[in-house]
Amino acid sequence: MTPPSFLTSPLAWACLLACAAPAAWSQSQQVLVTGSARAQRALDSPFAISSIDAQALRDAGPMVNLSEAMAQVPGMVVQNRNNYAQDLQISSRGFGARATFGVRGLRLYTDGIPATMPDGQGQVGHFDLAGAQRIEALRGPFSALYGNSSGGVIALFTAPVTSGQSEAAVDAGSFGLRQARLGVASPLGEVAGGALTVRANVSGFEIDGFRPQSAADRQLGNIALGWDNGSDKVTFQFSDQRQDAQDPLGLDRSQFEADPYQTTPQAIDYNTRKEIAQTQAGLRWRHLFGDAGALRESAVMLYKGQRGVTQWQAIPPAAQARPSHGGGVIDFDRDYGGGELRLTWRLGSADLVAGLNSETQEDARRGYENFTGSGASRVLGVTGNLRRDETNKATTNEGFAQLQMPLGAGSADLALTAGLRGGQVKMSASDHYLSNGDDSGELDYSYVNPVLGLRWLLSPSVALHASAARGFESPTLGELAYRPDGAAGFNTDLKGQTSHQFELGAKWRLPALELDLIGFVADTDDEIGVLSTSGGRSTFQNVGRTRRWGLELGGLWRPVAGLKLQAAITLLDATYSDSFKSGTNTVDAGNQIAGTQRASAWAQAAWTPGWLPGEVAAEWRAMDRTAVNDTNTEWAGGYGIANLRWSHRFDLGAADALEVLARVDNLFDRVYSGSVIVNDANGRYYETGSPRAGLLSVRWLHRW
Repeated sequence: MTPPSFLTSPLAWACLLACAAPAAWSQSQQVLVTGSARAQRALDSPFAISSIDAQALRDAGPMVNLSEAMAQVPGMVVQNRNNYAQDLQISSRGFGARATFGVRGLRLYTDGIPATMPDGQGQVGHFDLAGAQRIEALRGPFSALYGNSSGGVIALFTAPVTSGQSEAAVDAGSFGLRQARLGVASPLGEVAGGALTVRANVSGFEIDGFRPQSAADRQLGNIALGWDNGSDKVTFQFSDQRQDAQDPLGLDRSQFEADPYQTTPQAIDYNTRKEIAQTQAGLRWRHLFGDAGALRESAVMLYKGQRGVTQWQAIPPAAQARPSHGGGVIDFDRDYGGGELRLTWRLGSADLVAGLNSETQEDARRGYENFTGSGASRVLGVTGNLRRDETNKATTNEGFAQLQMPLGAGSADLALTAGLRGGQVKMSASDHYLSNGDDSGELDYSYVNPVLGLRWLLSPSVALHASAARGFESPTLGELAYRPDGAAGFNTDLKGQTSHQFELGAKWRLPALELDLIGFVADTDDEIGVLSTSGGRSTFQNVGRTRRWGLELGGLWRPVAGLKLQAAITLLDATYSDSFKSGTNTVDAGNQIAGTQRASAWAQAAWTPGWLPGEVAAEWRAMDRTAVNDTNTEWAGGYGIANLRWSHRFDLGAADALEVLARVDNLFDRVYSGSVIVNDANGRYYETGSPRAGLLSVRWLHRW
């Protein structure tokens, strides 16, 4: 693997070696819960896991996008498309990089409630970053406690209520960014023998954007009610997201080179845009049985939600004249929900978790022409005639068990984690629009995924670990929708992709230095990729074998009081092992998987000088070039950008405080492609990164 150019600079290496990881390791005794049978220190986990705390989330930006802070996690790439009509581009060790919409390859959770649908796609737009205590990121499928994915888990945890507090915050920034947030958290006294608490947050966000046709507004509301009597803990959560966003589309190579801040004319002509409405409620009940028997804990989770999306695309009327075309307007209403039961036993010195999980989604999916009329009276960018009408369903039923135990009598130096998760995903489509053929069908996928991990504690501050796991990804409903031969019905030849992943790691937790070093390899069979895009239909195929391998380094160093140096570095080689045909093109074995980079890095130096109020910090983020298509005929160039920030908390008495954050991102106004639309049929791969941008955030806190 050839080192990327930005990592061959002596200055860059000096910075990286001096700064050797994210806020994930800012607490050497930090307790994490994702992936384990019970809460444990990151040092004790036999897999790569990171955590970003609330302070790091606040320092990273206006807390609108998960991409603001996730650069701190090695192995994960979360790209802001600067286009709120499209989801963030999220990948873990190269898994999920090929997704053109939605999040693929990872499991997403908010307080234990899935944000990933049964068919494998997820969204993060409703994540309440302002109310989060932390975000945990597990890389790889190294836990049997989660389902259908290969890349890992991103889990958000809401801050617990410990006292009465209210807050009001405003954010103002470049390109018309403005946001207002209100929040309250309070104990409500004793009810039915338990303590009742409430936490509620609402926010309104707007931005004009730095490209034409890129404005957006979002309203987000979250409320959590908690009840705890010591042996029982019940949490009810409700969230609501409303978002309207224009879509500037991507740029082709010539457009990007001529003016990277322009917008494709088709976006203006068709008024490309997207509307989202999502409402979700969830209930979790945990019961502790005490120490009398082996059964220690039970946990029940139930959730239900609705999601509606309407998206107007820039597809010419001539293309929609084909009988098979589904139209230029996507419109669906989704009902989804599910439940999970977990039981935890204490068997001597071992912990065993076992459970059952069931989830379902039903989409009323429609497609319309994006025009009305003809000739001189034709109007573009509106909802026209119906061209698609289907009911799509996906259901997942799973069982799982995971054991965590020390090896050797009375020894905690060597510990074993072993687990198994098996399940079935059922997909179906019922086509009600039959003038272009009957695309109804159904398909089942079954899987059994084992995991095995060993952790060897060499000393109280040094640990080694080794893990092996099998991952599985079923095709999504969208990938199954059309057959490659053009005939009606489901793509029944499309198989799920399976990965076998291995990981070796070392973790150090010293008083002034914390370091994680991880090496991994992942071999995938039946990788899912694009076969063709024509006639308004995208078809998918299994392209054979792929290999992903790499190194991840994260660390924190406090050389002197008041100075904190951090960095995260990822080296990744993600390539196709077999050649295959994509449309009329041949993808050669050895080509880089589209959407991946061979290297990425993040570093930060934060200083509290004493003579200056607050903390000042310089950040650096770099990405190697990105393959925009599987044929590797075009690449988005690598880049490095620098950011500055200053933050301070002003105490205004015993009960009040004012927090101020000022940021300048892309300090040197670097022009770069911040994300890509992989394998775009029109060659509009490039999504321009933000030019220099300023942000001022003010947050008032009142405690009682």
